[in-house]
Amino acid sequence: MKARLPQGMGGGPQNMQSMMRQVQKMQDDMTALQADLDQREYEIKAGGGVVAVKINGKKEILSIDIKPEIVDPDDIETLSDVLVAAVNEAIKKVEDTNSAEMSKITGNVSIPGMF
Repeated sequence: MKARLPQGMGGGPQNMQSMMRQVQKMQDDMTALQADLDQREYEIKAGGGVVAVKINGKKEILSIDIKPEIVDPDDIETLSDVLVAAVNEAIKKVEDTNSAEMSKITGNVSIPGMF
């Protein structure tokens, strides 16, 4: 018994080559986009702007700017909380941006092990 694929499925070597070219182009586009995303820089503010975190697309913290008014030697906990919030928001911004940009290329297709 011979399996029959619906029209457009399988299609022989030419269809497979075309599909492989499309996959290779998608991988090339993703590699180029990832390089661009890695170079991007974001500045996230927290605590009403008293803390600013600069982060790059690789999720590396480049700088943290702290306004003097948030520095209270008797309340280090508040400063710590604002720093944590700023860093977490910065990381989330990078992840959300990277995910949104990649989905433009992949069309939300996920092939485990392929990308």
